[in-house]
Amino acid sequence: MSFLTNLNENQSKAVMSNSPYLRIIAGAGSGKTRVLISRIAHLIHDLGIHPGSILAITFTNKAANEMKDRLDRMLASYAAGVHISTIHSLCVMILRHDCTSMDLPRNFTVLDSDDQKSIIKEAYREIGLDKQKYSIPSMLDYIGANKGAEVTVDHAFTLAGGHYGEQEKAKVYQYYVNRQKALFALDFDDLLLVTVKMFSMFPDILAKWQRRFNFIHVDEFQDIDRVQYKLIKQLAGKENQVYVVGDPDQTIYTWRGADVNIIMEFEKDFKPSETIILNQNYRSTQHILNGANSLIKNNQYRVDKDLFTELKSDEKVTHCAFVSEDHEANWIADKLKEMNEKGKAYKDMAILYRSNYLSRSLEKAFLDHHIPYVIYGGTRFYDRAEIKDMLSYLRMLTHGDDLAFMRIINTPKRGLGTKTLDKLRDDAKANKRTMYEQIKLENNFSGKTYDAFDRFVRLIESTKLMMGEKPLLEILEKMENDSGLRAMYEAAHEVDRLENIKELINDVITFQNQYPESGLDEYLQMVALYGDRNDLTDGDYCQMMTIHAAKGLEFDTVFVIGLSEGIFPNERAMSEGKRGLEEERRLAYVAYTRAKNKLYLTEVSGFSFVLTKVRSRSRFIEEVDQKHIDHIGVNYDFEKPKEMNIKSKPKEQSLFADTMEKRKALPYKKGELILHSTFGEGVIMKIDGGMAEIAFDYPHGVKKIMLAAPAISKVNKV
Repeated sequence: MSFLTNLNENQSKAVMSNSPYLRIIAGAGSGKTRVLISRIAHLIHDLGIHPGSILAITFTNKAANEMKDRLDRMLASYAAGVHISTIHSLCVMILRHDCTSMDLPRNFTVLDSDDQKSIIKEAYREIGLDKQKYSIPSMLDYIGANKGAEVTVDHAFTLAGGHYGEQEKAKVYQYYVNRQKALFALDFDDLLLVTVKMFSMFPDILAKWQRRFNFIHVDEFQDIDRVQYKLIKQLAGKENQVYVVGDPDQTIYTWRGADVNIIMEFEKDFKPSETIILNQNYRSTQHILNGANSLIKNNQYRVDKDLFTELKSDEKVTHCAFVSEDHEANWIADKLKEMNEKGKAYKDMAILYRSNYLSRSLEKAFLDHHIPYVIYGGTRFYDRAEIKDMLSYLRMLTHGDDLAFMRIINTPKRGLGTKTLDKLRDDAKANKRTMYEQIKLENNFSGKTYDAFDRFVRLIESTKLMMGEKPLLEILEKMENDSGLRAMYEAAHEVDRLENIKELINDVITFQNQYPESGLDEYLQMVALYGDRNDLTDGDYCQMMTIHAAKGLEFDTVFVIGLSEGIFPNERAMSEGKRGLEEERRLAYVAYTRAKNKLYLTEVSGFSFVLTKVRSRSRFIEEVDQKHIDHIGVNYDFEKPKEMNIKSKPKEQSLFADTMEKRKALPYKKGELILHSTFGEGVIMKIDGGMAEIAFDYPHGVKKIMLAAPAISKVNKV
């Protein structure tokens, strides 16, 4: 019984249970992997179960390898024969044995994501489609959805009807499927679908595999989809034992097909079953855990469990409010540096966010403060394709260089081929001009090519005329719209790319407000400097990542940023109603429970270009039990933070009272020009005591601002 050593009471029950069907509700940090491995060891060592009859399904190769290593350390050679793998690897093994029944050779090819993209690109060339009209990821989603719903190619054409766009997508689907057949290839979706179909068509093959695996274990059960669940039920049959481990409160992949109903209704599908809750957390301190518990209790559709921990600490969760993204980023950078100087490694600190665009201001601050960082599972803000495209359009206004020109002349597509661009390059070299200068001064082409170049020149020149006359925001929005970038990403449903462009616009406006004497040229130089830094992937570095990427990880100190309504919880998710909001809350729960010793929750006030409205505090801050959280507003000069009263929504004067107290004597007059750190330049229309009505440029309009606010200053006109 050595496998029970160091297990708590509920963990021991989960290991020793004799129930044929067992559901383990494993709270965050509750030691579920230890329980799962101990269970398998118990079956082999104590009950004498043959290792070859035990199956354990995980959802990543990393998790599978970790489980194998731990079982090897526990049982040595006795662990040999236990099949631990991802569900896709399991299907590959099954199909290698029996795929001839489905007219597939045993040496069939498994397509990875790059292979799939290559086939889609082939299809686009063959059919004559533009990848900017249908992005490759969206097309793969379309094909995967059709396969999952058992929609054949013929049925896809029928569903498309007379809709030209849907007909085009059906043609790509047809090409993809035919190419797979020619290659004798299966993609990841097929591995599951073909296995399930084979089991349904050939009961004798299914019975063979049911006899092979008598003890079925499934990790991260909250993340499985309906096809995966069907496969598990097929293997279970009526005789085999099923042991599942998961947490409904951590179901955060419904956009990938995960269905929380599966773990919630397990007891209805498998009778008689037993449920054991692992509710002792070994990761986080009590304040962090209680804060997360109070948050998730606002979800109605869940298995109730009260996580507890024996890890005591006086450190509460800290909520910080800031007046701008740059203020937030610099404060976090200072805090990280301070902790590092006191001996805490950067690798023990993480920044989590709901959307990728939120990394922008942090990346700049970390570079300025010389804080090593990596973006885990993502791309640096200025390296993202849509950002490089938009910056290249802006460079056409200031430099018009050939590199920027070549990047965007066919983004979106303008029907300009390689030979045309080669001729333009040769003509430009002969005349010692840039390629843009050449078509602007001598458009020697004809027909559609002439028109395409002419429209491009008119776009650039008309936008140049606005510079110095119109607000920079208006210029940027014109470029995004008239270039076709916005329409291209909207058509492809690339919402993240559109959000990133909005954040770039915000970045430019912020730069102009901070450096009013500088222009677009200086901004582009600044970006070049930030973009020319290499990621530090060796040694000690802080990690930045989306919350989805943080699932399964843990850190000593965690900062969850961007806690504003519409950002987190996400506006698109909230539009789905209760279901979407509950998933967002589960995502917040996952984020909060990544922290072991210290959790910071941060928000920024003011106007958001991504939301196109003024931010308001996220409910995911207010839902944290007040006994476990401190609310502070941080002054511009990083003085000692001042506590806020969260119960009545704090106004700016209570957040930044220290700084504002010092500024009360500053005189302002009606008609005077001022500068606001978020809204830019404005004119004072009316003064009433310490409050003024100030008119700002679009999209801000007239706002009431306290004259003592540190966010405003006088504009000294020369």
